[in-house]
Amino acid sequence: MKNVKAPLALSLLAALSAPAMADVNVYGKANVTVQNSDEGEGSFTEIKSNASRFGVKGSETISEESGLKVVYKLEWQVDMSDAANSSDDHLKSRNQYVGLQGGFGEVLIGRNDTALKQSQGKLDQFNDLEGDIKNVFKGENRMGDSITYKTPKFSGFQVIGSLIAEDSADADNGYSAAVTYGDKGLKKSAFYASVAMDSEVKGYDVVRGSIQGKVAGVKLGAMYQTQEKVDGSESADGFLVNAAYKINDYTLKAQYQVLEYDADKDDKVATSVGVDYKLNKNAKLFAFYTKQEKDETTDNDYLAIGMEYKF
Repeated sequence: MKNVKAPLALSLLAALSAPAMADVNVYGKANVTVQNSDEGEGSFTEIKSNASRFGVKGSETISEESGLKVVYKLEWQVDMSDAANSSDDHLKSRNQYVGLQGGFGEVLIGRNDTALKQSQGKLDQFNDLEGDIKNVFKGENRMGDSITYKTPKFSGFQVIGSLIAEDSADADNGYSAAVTYGDKGLKKSAFYASVAMDSEVKGYDVVRGSIQGKVAGVKLGAMYQTQEKVDGSESADGFLVNAAYKINDYTLKAQYQVLEYDADKDDKVATSVGVDYKLNKNAKLFAFYTKQEKDETTDNDYLAIGMEYKF
């Protein structure tokens, strides 16, 4: 589905909120930062909307006896910093799918995060910000023309698979798969771990391993990844480590990520530190500093304060 204009999206929301629909949940997140950015040509001040979004999701029971349900999600990203509504992409499609859920697991058809992207759980401490792992690693893909299957959990283990249809005669199917263990929120298990791979997804083959857990009140995470262009012209491997520590309503966090290329190409390094202050269950204030080293002559620096509100 291509980008849609706001009136169409709002009309769709109104239609889905009608009493005839069962279990309709409207949700969203507003995340905005005021930041000083230096991308190699001098610093400047900007306001950024960090993957702010809204959507509807829900389910409807088909059979009480079998537990079979129809499940769906329709989500859009909103650019809250577009001053004069001048951009054509101020409203973008995110995960949008429909499927079936039951004792067999879950099958979803539409646009969705790949199995590899889902496998990281909540490891990324700077998700959607300048320190997001997608700025260094390949594999953080949301793909249309996809079918996603999730098994039920067995003793904490779950398998996720994605098929991305080629969508043309001169292309190949892409595949993504992951095996996960534990609870990504670390509420039902002491740690969360996963192993995942992509095959021919957006031109790359990727293998990734992730783990996160708590030690003496400190949330620790680590990731290792190898990636290679499908045509064999480029390959690299890298790792990420991070930590977060909560003190009352404050959360201190830090993250370090590096990607080293096998060929004659400069390595990528990203270092981020930040602090979150929880206002209530749904709102927080935060600040961060991120430094990206992309080559020998270019460093990007970002210093920001922001606010996030979930509904």
